Amino acid sequence: MANTKKLSLATWIFIGLAAGIVVGLLLMGNVEFADNYIRPFGTLFLNLLKLIVVPIVLFSIMTGIISMKDIRMVGSIGWKTIVYYLCTTAVAVVIGLVAASVFKGIFPVLSVSGLEYEAAAAPNALQVIIDIFPSNIIAPLTAANMLQIIVIALFVGIGIVLAGEKGQLASNVVESLNEVFMKVMGIIIKLSPFGVFFLIVPVVAANGPTILGSLALVLLAAYICYVLHAAIVYSSTVKLMGGMSPIKFFKGVLPAMMMAFSSASSAGTLPLTLECAEKTGARKDIASFVLPLGATINMDGTAIYQGLCSVFIASCFGISLTFPQMLMIVLTATLASIGTAGVPGAGMIMLAMVLQSVGLPVEGIALVAGVDRIFDMGRTCINVTGDAACAIIVTRLEEKRLAKKASKTQAPSVGA
Repeated sequence: MANTKKLSLATWIFIGLAAGIVVGLLLMGNVEFADNYIRPFGTLFLNLLKLIVVPIVLFSIMTGIISMKDIRMVGSIGWKTIVYYLCTTAVAVVIGLVAASVFKGIFPVLSVSGLEYEAAAAPNALQVIIDIFPSNIIAPLTAANMLQIIVIALFVGIGIVLAGEKGQLASNVVESLNEVFMKVMGIIIKLSPFGVFFLIVPVVAANGPTILGSLALVLLAAYICYVLHAAIVYSSTVKLMGGMSPIKFFKGVLPAMMMAFSSASSAGTLPLTLECAEKTGARKDIASFVLPLGATINMDGTAIYQGLCSVFIASCFGISLTFPQMLMIVLTATLASIGTAGVPGAGMIMLAMVLQSVGLPVEGIALVAGVDRIFDMGRTCINVTGDAACAIIVTRLEEKRLAKKASKTQAPSVGA
């Protein structure tokens, strides 16, 4: 009995997820009960996650920059992170388009008569840039505007580093607060299995019959794409660029993947993603910088959704997309992954932007809006997995860069 091992957090989360699916299926005829008596506990758990997300993003990024003690290193990590996110997002859109083209002949052709969908206004490119920079330091924190919080953290973190000895007190305060909120995060994470259970039950209870309905094939195609993207793109990049076994990687980030699947929130999963990435091999200072940025701008799963839904909606309207239109979808969806960051309902706004870019009727979004939550669970899971993969890869690339720099520095003394 002394050798009995405690069940891991991943196992407990899986148990919570499985139990939630079973209970949700049992409550399919009693959705009102699930909404009134189970969903509130899921909301309570999400509120706890939202409570911790802002301070975790703010102080973890500042702590990461302070621990680097070199502004050039921040730049090195930054460009690697953004390039990786943009490249994997572009590949994700292509995967979605290819899969949609394969499935196109067997997609259900739904009626489009009487469809109405009013797309939320997407900001123009210049406005996006303006909105990234806050006009005061308090509003972004209260509104949980992640892009603006990241900008604040970057400027304050860099300021503390540049202040040198005079910034030491601020550095100590930031690192102390970061440690405090990390401990609070640990307490909340221990509640994850219960949170996953309460979050998944109402979703399954409400959408169970829909999954078996006319959109089942589109959902199946989306989830095939999600799995392919993870198996091909993340496995290969983690192995080739990160020097890590894909099996070890996926096993390490599994708790975050399951949390993302049930909560459909990259930001809400961020505390757990940070913990999983560090345990899997990402450096703490790099993960503290890469992951909050990824939770805001990395949308591989959402990009797959854009490509797939564009072809599906086009087929319902009897429109065949041309090759130039597909290229435009790739470009628009890739850039929109950054452009709509921090906007509520980003997936729908991105889809509206993509449809408009190739002249497809925006009202076609109404065809998939009813089951968007089910799409969202899978795409959030992929988004979070991509964030963790980037943290592992950037860690390895930075270690190689620093080792190469060190060897060059030592070379003259060896020759002497």
